[in-house]
Amino acid sequence: MKNRKIKAYAVFIAAALLTGGISALVTLPGMKEYMSEAIKPALSPPGAVFGAVWTLLYTLMGISAAEVYLSDAPDRWRALTVFAVQLAVNFMWSVFFFGLAVYGFALIWLLLLLVLTAIMTAMFYGIKRRAGLLQLPYIAWLCFALYLNFAVWMLNG
Repeated sequence: MKNRKIKAYAVFIAAALLTGGISALVTLPGMKEYMSEAIKPALSPPGAVFGAVWTLLYTLMGISAAEVYLSDAPDRWRALTVFAVQLAVNFMWSVFFFGLAVYGFALIWLLLLLVLTAIMTAMFYGIKRRAGLLQLPYIAWLCFALYLNFAVWMLNG
């Protein structure tokens, strides 16, 4: 039983971190261009902050998903499907924002991500309270990202 838990946490954390890492690698040239050339809003943090925050958020996502997976809730697979879909939408936001620099479309995509994340959080919370609560920093960061994305769109559109 203990090995099953360790394996579940390792797999889900690795899946979330790999998604973020691959997304960063795919969009790295666009990120560099954005950091050097785009006009950024007043509250835009330094680039290093983004990597640290996203590493933490992906780790929390993986922990939450593992807890849902390890539960015996009948709707855990539905919740994990929403988790996987929001992770894919998360991946694509970086492509739209950094890779293609389509800031307006990225904003709409980010709204979709926020809605999916809220649904996932509610589902996780219903299955295991802690799994849902661990998603609250992610939701908060996505709300901040909405501000940043909107401001970048306005400043660079």
